[in-house]
Amino acid sequence: MAIIVDKTQKRKDIALACKDALINDGIHNVSISKLTKAAGISKGSFYDYFENKNDLIFEIINISLSKHNELKQNKLNSVKTTREKAKVFLQIFYDEDDEELKNLYKEFLSISLSNPTKDILDYHKNRNDEYFEWFVSIFNDGIKKGELNPEALNLVKGLFILGNGLFLSGLTCNFHKNDSYMEEVNEFIDVIFNFVEV
Repeated sequence: MAIIVDKTQKRKDIALACKDALINDGIHNVSISKLTKAAGISKGSFYDYFENKNDLIFEIINISLSKHNELKQNKLNSVKTTREKAKVFLQIFYDEDDEELKNLYKEFLSISLSNPTKDILDYHKNRNDEYFEWFVSIFNDGIKKGELNPEALNLVKGLFILGNGLFLSGLTCNFHKNDSYMEEVNEFIDVIFNFVEV
């Protein structure tokens, strides 16, 4: 009887087996041979599941983001007010909770900057749009609950861009390890919310 392989699960398993090699060597330096050795598969099997190394990193980031988003949702569920939710949401851009995801994202940014193919740009735009819509939903919920003035929606894009900037700066400057910086960001959010809360 033939063994039935769950290709989706096998793809995830291979990606996770390759993750450490990818992070340690970087997407540009790691060889397919090293990746296949880490996963315990042949080169032919690698190409049965992935088009190239970029496809592999997309899969690894998707797996990591799913786990990260679940943890983030749990954190958001643990706070009550929209102000607190905005702080929790923006903290993901500069906290130290998921260094592995940040290292993976550095590799993704490296690909994006050095070889910005349509697939890479689309992937980045889709992830960015998903996070932005999630952030907008927090503000919409706050408006529905009567916590925020409807004009608060005019600030969402700016706050989101601030968060993205914090994330990118944190990847290179490691300022997220500075507690006073986190306090300053939270104070900034408090000032913004003082203007938009009912």
